[in-house]
Amino acid sequence: MAVTGDPEPATDESETEPGAYEVALVWRDGDRASIRVSADETVLSAAERANLSLPFGCRTGACATCTGRLLAGRVEHARPPRALKDRHLDAGYVLLCIAEPRADCRVEVGVDVQTELVSNPWK
Repeated sequence: MAVTGDPEPATDESETEPGAYEVALVWRDGDRASIRVSADETVLSAAERANLSLPFGCRTGACATCTGRLLAGRVEHARPPRALKDRHLDAGYVLLCIAEPRADCRVEVGVDVQTELVSNPWK
C-alpha cells in the first residue's frame, strides 16, 4: 500500500546510491535529521543504523507506536499496516517499522505523532 505526500524535488542520481532515498526526519521540537534509506529497508531500520532513536513496539505494523506523518515524498508499506485505519492513511500517517521509501521523503516523527491517532476520553 503506497502513501504519498507532497512531491519532493528530484535528487541528482550522481550524488546518491542507486535504489536509496534521502529521508528527512522532523520532530515537533525543531530537531531534524536526514538518513539514507535503501528501497528494501524500512525507515525505522535505517534510523537505527544511523543511531537515531524513534519510538517502536512490534515491528510488524500492528501497534502504531512507530507512527510518523508523511509530509512529502512516497512510501510503501511492506505489509498491510494493521494499526492504521483508512482515514489515517488518507491523512498521511505511516508506520515506520514497515514503511519503505519510493522517493525522497520528509516525515514528521516522535511520540506526539502517534498520540494524535488516539483520542483521550478523559480530556
